[in-house]
Amino acid sequence: MPSITSWIRLEPKARAADEQVGLQACIHDPLWLLGRQWQMGEFKGSDTGSPVVARLRAESGLITRYHPGVPAQHVEGRRYDGQTQPLEALVEQESIRQPARLLLAVDAGLHFLRLLEQQSLSKSYRDIFIRSYAVPPLSADQRQQFDAASVRTFDMMTGRALHGDLLAAALRRARPRLPTEPAIDAADAAEVTLASAEWLTWYDSLLRDKDAKDSAWIDERMEYAFAVSARSSAGERTLVTREYIQGQLDWYAFNSGGPSLGAASDATPRTITRTTMPAGVTYRGMPAQRWWEFEDAQVDFGAVDTRPEDLARMLLIEFATSYGNDWFVIPVELETGSICTIRSLIITDTFGDRFAVPDTTQSGPWRMFQLTSNSLEPASGFLFVPPVVLKNVEGPPIEDVVLFRDEMANMAWGVERVVDGPAGRPLNRHDAYYERATPQAPDISLPDALRYELAATVPDHWIPFVPVQISGSRAIRLRRAAMLDANGRPQFNRSQGRILTPKPGQRLDVCEEEIPREGIRLSRNYQYTRWLDGSTHVWIGRRKDVGRGEGASGLRFDSLR
Repeated sequence: MPSITSWIRLEPKARAADEQVGLQACIHDPLWLLGRQWQMGEFKGSDTGSPVVARLRAESGLITRYHPGVPAQHVEGRRYDGQTQPLEALVEQESIRQPARLLLAVDAGLHFLRLLEQQSLSKSYRDIFIRSYAVPPLSADQRQQFDAASVRTFDMMTGRALHGDLLAAALRRARPRLPTEPAIDAADAAEVTLASAEWLTWYDSLLRDKDAKDSAWIDERMEYAFAVSARSSAGERTLVTREYIQGQLDWYAFNSGGPSLGAASDATPRTITRTTMPAGVTYRGMPAQRWWEFEDAQVDFGAVDTRPEDLARMLLIEFATSYGNDWFVIPVELETGSICTIRSLIITDTFGDRFAVPDTTQSGPWRMFQLTSNSLEPASGFLFVPPVVLKNVEGPPIEDVVLFRDEMANMAWGVERVVDGPAGRPLNRHDAYYERATPQAPDISLPDALRYELAATVPDHWIPFVPVQISGSRAIRLRRAAMLDANGRPQFNRSQGRILTPKPGQRLDVCEEEIPREGIRLSRNYQYTRWLDGSTHVWIGRRKDVGRGEGASGLRFDSLR
């Protein structure tokens, strides 16, 4: 019961808007205050104890299953080892060599020639391999479809460079022997076989391709979605990610709860028993634990600019100054990709008393690093250490697409600004379109004549999306549609990138809410990183950002010009 002769904690209280005044803790007689503390017995330290020994029991299970997309019922997920591959490389991975990119294949061929020259051979096989697996010439249709820069690149490489994709296909067909072409002398067969095996291993490991059916990319949402699971003492724990767009995975991207992926029969979870001494949580610039102890002034909390409505900043200052020394840490080493559940925590204080620390998820509403549950059941407390990339190298966009609303035309557009060209270089479709466009000469014989126009001309890299209602529901989808040519026949603007190209046998329907008024921007970039075991990983990932707002195509029908 509170009284005027005792207190539990001294806290400054200032009515001024400046935090500096309250943090000074000014008093008129510090000696009187110290004497008062001595009189009340605060210096005896008999009212409480500090933790000296902590005994922790926990369970840790590794993620062993992965499934692209969010399954609605039990499925058998594919095996996954977080120690050999980061999760981003698995989720975002897509086919890099299909369709074939010339410069990528030529670089692979050059690496094979370098490995071949390092062998002790009786003669040089460089020109022989180039003639056998040379870059083939373009067909007439390809010359019409490709841009001018790509055609020039193909013409320069035709017959002069080794095509790595053709060589890899021939080596796989003849494995474990060498292909019949080119002919290799018997004295050099062993060395050429060794160089071919080393190159093929490098070729398959550097760029890991994945089939379209295993892709985690959801076309109708323009986002990644996937699920992972690990075995636990209760059977299996499944984590689901429904909206992954930012390119950096972390623990908060996952939700707890989902159908089984078959991890209940995998490796048994590891039991952790840890007995250690709790250490107080410290950080740089932490205020001193005693009132009048001189500090090093690394952080000046009084200089924090706050206002009455800045509750977050004031809570941070309150935590640092009044409650910062109430926290203790118990170090526990966990493997990357593990799900750890605390079973019990026993604390022994300086007086020898033992206390069982209750589970915060059961005793109160306090949460930290707690995942949201997908089911109606409350999520049990556990810590997830995802096998994700800490830092990676990201290349410039090889494909850049914007989707936006066109209110005047009552539709949406997907504009391919940059795509991955046939030669492997980024192709600016806007520039390529106006390079092909030839201005029409005006008809000077009929200066006052009117010309009927069925529909206005829109550049071929603008892909139309029209709203349609899904059968049996009130949901609206934006479906990729066709344009009308001069004769009134529907003509699809062919997308040259992958983002706006539907999967084989499917239509590209985008959920209406995924293209807001501000629009969205989608890009594809090369990603490179090194993982825990020292292996390198290269893949292409997609990113989704906010667009630049609405746009106007100038599309109109039945006009006279």
